[in-house]
Amino acid sequence: MDQDTISRMLDELKSGERSEITVPKDIFLSVRDVLVNRPDFKHFRGIAKHNGLTIYRYSESARS
Repeated sequence: MDQDTISRMLDELKSGERSEITVPKDIFLSVRDVLVNRPDFKHFRGIAKHNGLTIYRYSESARS
């Protein structure tokens, strides 16, 4: 998955077009690389699940 696609998915999550994004472990590092470079990084919350899945959700309030 390329960085433009990942950025588009994160933008959709931020705008509310998606409620969450499920990321399998094989692309986790690619998503993380894009995510940590965003200015709104602290608004995204990743929740680890079984088998290496991570679910990302967007919050209006930034975490500390």
